[in-house]
Amino acid sequence: MSTLEKAKVWLSDTFDEETRRAVEMLINSASPDLEDSFYRELEFGTGGMRGIMGVGTNRLNKYTLGQATQGLANYLHQQFSTEEIKVAIAYDVRNNSREFGKLVADVLTANGIKVLLFKDHRPTPELSFTVRDKKCHAGIVLTASHNPPEYNGYKVYWNDGAQIVPPHDDAIIKEVYSVQFSEIKFQGNDDLIEWIGAEQDDVYINACIENSLYQKDKIGYENLNIVFTSIHGTTYATIPKALGKAGFRKIDLVREQMIPSGNFPTVDSPNPEEPAALEMALDLAELTNADIVIGTDPDGDRLGIAVRNLEGKMQLLNGNQCNTILTYYILDQWKKAGKITGKEFIGSTIVTSDIFFDIAEKFGVDCKVGLTGFKWIGKMIRDFEGKEKFICGGEESFGFMTGDFVRDKDSCGSILLACEIAAWCKANGSSVFQYMIEIYKDLGMYYEGLINVVKKGREGALEIEQMMKNFRENPPLEIAGSPVEEIKDFKEQTCHVVSSGSTKVMDDIPKSNVLIYYTQDGTKVCVRPSGTEPKIKFYVSVKDTISSEAEFSKKLDILSEKIDSVKKALNL
Repeated sequence: MSTLEKAKVWLSDTFDEETRRAVEMLINSASPDLEDSFYRELEFGTGGMRGIMGVGTNRLNKYTLGQATQGLANYLHQQFSTEEIKVAIAYDVRNNSREFGKLVADVLTANGIKVLLFKDHRPTPELSFTVRDKKCHAGIVLTASHNPPEYNGYKVYWNDGAQIVPPHDDAIIKEVYSVQFSEIKFQGNDDLIEWIGAEQDDVYINACIENSLYQKDKIGYENLNIVFTSIHGTTYATIPKALGKAGFRKIDLVREQMIPSGNFPTVDSPNPEEPAALEMALDLAELTNADIVIGTDPDGDRLGIAVRNLEGKMQLLNGNQCNTILTYYILDQWKKAGKITGKEFIGSTIVTSDIFFDIAEKFGVDCKVGLTGFKWIGKMIRDFEGKEKFICGGEESFGFMTGDFVRDKDSCGSILLACEIAAWCKANGSSVFQYMIEIYKDLGMYYEGLINVVKKGREGALEIEQMMKNFRENPPLEIAGSPVEEIKDFKEQTCHVVSSGSTKVMDDIPKSNVLIYYTQDGTKVCVRPSGTEPKIKFYVSVKDTISSEAEFSKKLDILSEKIDSVKKALNL
């Protein structure tokens, strides 16, 4: 069907009057939005289904959400035919999230499925926790993470509290696409809804405290100066409470940003990876002489951390730096407590810094690596449950988890841990930044950069596809003056060693459209299309040795220049 023919289907009586009017306006105005709204169906990527809100098959709306939920309901009945099925639902602060949450609940209850629905905005990791805590068969969260305000999304969790992975993801998608819009059951049964609220926050926060803190005597907790912002997101309801309950006393909040809003009025982007999103928090930190600044994204799974650098200025750490500090500290505590037996592991992803292999080797644990997205770390936990103990896991995109009580990245537990480290460092006359440098002195200094190339719409998707094709068929022979030594192609599941001409199969990780180049000087470049945004991403990692704190600034300049050279070499 042509785009126009697809759009005209939405003028039938299957769709409500408001939807029909909106589609008719798109058709009559010959708007370029018509093509983008209908040229394809929304797909499940690394973070589930995510898209711009509006009418059409390529938009998030009543009918695409209804189709996804009807397909999920059909699959749940197939998998648990003899049980009373329960599904937990949470939603973030985004525009329409609350309404979408009730709509999804109605479709499930119309299919005879019991729903545990949060009364108000709650962070994604609390939903993951609740699925297991309440022994649900699945979970759903309505969120578009850190995307712009016009986006929303839909993520599905299985009964282990982790996002869906094979074989369930493919099977659910087949069910979803087999559902006709006319088959969606929208007439819900409120008798099958159980509302949950603040009482569940306490259970979740207590689990975060129990699993994320190591200093029983709370060294330095009372003297740590913290600035926190939820950047208008869901953690306004959980993080301040968790910090206070854990024993931290000096907590300053960015009050203007503690007001939940899907328009994110004080920032251009609610992404804590970007320094601009933490600007108000950093300004407050100067007034309060804060030791640490923390911000979270709208659904409360990612976190950004800023600490004072060697010059005493607040500096935002990148995701790999944060995770390096958190992982090293946890493993050091495990080692001191005699808890490492050789049957433990940490989780990482193919786009994350290779320093985590070095950390794992130092402390005698395994480092398992999966595709991008925490659902693959969740799968590791499930696959090795009862065989190996999961300690912690992280990926470069400002996500981390401690223990397996939450099966997704969790800002709450990670923030508690980061504040404990900061308090411990301060009490010992040091700082988080200095602690990071000590780790680099021990293992080598790694530094990473992320380059995003945005390509919007149908044409953009084709451009990204062609770029990946070019990189795959014409790989660079050298990058920034260093010969390419190894090429990993996760779509073909091959690893090619250039110097020997040999190629071996890599079938331990599922197929994915990702390329990684390693050069002789240890530079790593990963190329992949985003699964949730109209972008192609280039992850660059470089490394050097460092022997003293005094060398840090010079080494950082060298590594930063090297990343710039890589960018130029790839014409980015």
